[in-house]
Amino acid sequence: MQNELYSIAGGSADSPRIPAHVAIIMDGNGRWAQKRGQMRLAGHRAGVKSVRKAIEFAGQHGIRQLTLFAFSSENWKRPETEVSGLMELFSRALSNETKNLAENNIVFQVVGDLTRFPEKVQTAIAAAEKATAENSGLRLVVAANYGGRWDIARAARILAERALSGSLAPQDINEDLLASSLAVTNDVDLLIRTGGEHRISNFLLWQLAYSEIFITDILWPDFDDRVFQAALDYYQGRERRFGLTSEQVQKRQG
Repeated sequence: MQNELYSIAGGSADSPRIPAHVAIIMDGNGRWAQKRGQMRLAGHRAGVKSVRKAIEFAGQHGIRQLTLFAFSSENWKRPETEVSGLMELFSRALSNETKNLAENNIVFQVVGDLTRFPEKVQTAIAAAEKATAENSGLRLVVAANYGGRWDIARAARILAERALSGSLAPQDINEDLLASSLAVTNDVDLLIRTGGEHRISNFLLWQLAYSEIFITDILWPDFDDRVFQAALDYYQGRERRFGLTSEQVQKRQG
């Protein structure tokens, strides 16, 4: 029986009007808290509720993968108290949510350089991934200590090592092979950024090549179904040409 925390309908993304892969830059937690005279960490705690809402909405609308930018490789430069508080919040959220994710057929994965995280956090991540590995529903990917340049460099290193071992000829390296070596292997259809900033902040640089981008001034703790639906409406109004002309796209669709 599904936990009532998530109401996942398990819809289908077979329609081109529904993005198969949505990525979100969850920005504005700190500003949300400061506007209320609170510590920045209070905003991060409030943001956890928005994560739950986004997961539920994605599952109900047939989105196959939801990738959330939780902690960038640059975020270590923030005040030590904020970073340590984020680590504790991440660990607690994983422990609290793992059972709910497993019961709702959600596949959970964390991508990024996890070696810098405290052992407690690494253990919680491994437990959540193991508990949901056999599920077949929404894939929830959390990017933590992640950077798009790190991802591409890591993929290049993997291919270089294969070439040095003799299992791969350098001339056989192409875009598809590099893409399959990335931490996130599929392209993003729709990128949502909250908080109003107009940049991608070193997030999924390769995977965003042909994404539609929706930017909202709403701060992440205020993100809800209404905002997510506005992003879907925007996406559905776009003509995705991938280098073709409008006439070619319409001919293919016809």
